[in-house]
This record gives sequence, structure tokens and C-alpha cells, in this order.
Amino acid sequence: MLAKFVLDSQGANYEWVDIDKQPSAAETVLELNGGYRIVPTIVFPDGRVLVEPSRRQLEAALAMNPGCALLRNGRFG
Repeated sequence: MLAKFVLDSQGANYEWVDIDKQPSAAETVLELNGGYRIVPTIVFPDGRVLVEPSRRQLEAALAMNPGCALLRNGRFG
């Protein structure tokens, strides 16, 4: 998975959240994405949200704030 690879390669501090195991996280993804279950959805402490970001988008966001929560369906890895 690209997002996890980028986060790991950048040494980012992140929390992997499996939305299949945490109903509140699944609700958050649905709210953030207009009722769609789109993953990965990445939430930053400053409130920014990236949905299925490209490598370039994620690297730019990490340069501004290295901490985030990665909301992902666990079955994909």
C-alpha cells in the first residue's frame, strides 16, 4: 500500500486504524467522504484530511506535519 510505504519511508508517526474492527473509525471515514467508504483516509492533527493521496501529495502533507492517523480497511495489508 502506497500510503503506508510513504509514511514508513518518511519516518512518520502514525496510527494504523482498521475500520473493520473499529466501528467509530468506519463512521468517521463515511462522514469525511460523503457517505463513501474510501480508504486510505488520512487525518492529520491540524484537521487536514487526505483521501487516496498520491505519493507527492502525502509527502507534501508530511513535510508540514509528520503525525497522522491512517484509516484503512485491514484486509488490504
